[in-house]
Amino acid sequence: MKAVICTGYGSPDVFELREVKKPVPKDEEVLIRIFASAVNSGDCRIRRANPWAVKLFFGFSKPRKEILGAIFSGVVEAVGKKVTKFKPGDEVFGSTGMNFGTYAEYTCIRENATITKKPENIIHTEAATIPFGALTAISFLRKAKIKKEDKILIYGASGAVGTAAVQLAKHFGANVTGVCSGTNYDLVKSLGADDIIDYTTDDLSKLNGKFDVVFETVSKLAYSDCLKLISKNGKLILGAAGAKDTLKGLFSSVIGKHKVISGVTSEKLLDLILLKELTEKGIYKPVVDRTYSLEQIPEAHRYVDIGHKKSNVAIKVV
Repeated sequence: MKAVICTGYGSPDVFELREVKKPVPKDEEVLIRIFASAVNSGDCRIRRANPWAVKLFFGFSKPRKEILGAIFSGVVEAVGKKVTKFKPGDEVFGSTGMNFGTYAEYTCIRENATITKKPENIIHTEAATIPFGALTAISFLRKAKIKKEDKILIYGASGAVGTAAVQLAKHFGANVTGVCSGTNYDLVKSLGADDIIDYTTDDLSKLNGKFDVVFETVSKLAYSDCLKLISKNGKLILGAAGAKDTLKGLFSSVIGKHKVISGVTSEKLLDLILLKELTEKGIYKPVVDRTYSLEQIPEAHRYVDIGHKKSNVAIKVV
């Protein structure tokens, strides 16, 4: 099969398209013919080994798992002898998590992992973009115990996590203020945001103390400025925090000044199933900025590296 191999850490030039052995499913695995994947900021951080600690978990000179990519949409081609939930021909989508392997034509995944039937009303390139941003957003919103009529500010509302957070916060009944550039106003408004703040022209300090929840999705707003926006008993979600801000958040939570939520999110199958249902009802809409082919993954990474994509970048494999 064709696969894009990560030969080391660095620029997108570390990727090479190669012919590799097609995987064979184990007893409790399904073999997926991948129709689409996606490139997101997390993929780029691993490729760059940024932060450096990436090497401690994934390999010092290069990633131990040579085929990166963790989200997919495709069709079940074969199943292991103990598989009962899926059959050949099923259209599915999901996440392989830290097992990666979706920058390829095929991958294997355990049937009890984060995989379920694909929403029937969207195409594969749309479905493949859902797991990264939406599972991240829903995990953080649940940790913050978002509830009806909460006032939430979402910084980076036009990104992969941000566009998901806007829609999911509205689904949970919150009043949503999205922060993005003026060029993304119509997009964020179309996703249900009640108010839009243009960070290039508007003064956020005028909103200090106004929000029950602040969700910083892109690690571009200073930690101190985030705290100023929170009401007395409010919560701060750091969706893309580095080590420094994560430690600050832990300290704030311990001394009781603010509730700060950060760290690694958990991918739950029940959340993926909920996202499927919301998508089929038209409540959740995946947003795709650009679509590249498998061979164009280096170009896709270059585009994501720029930091100005609108929501998601899809990879069309078939």
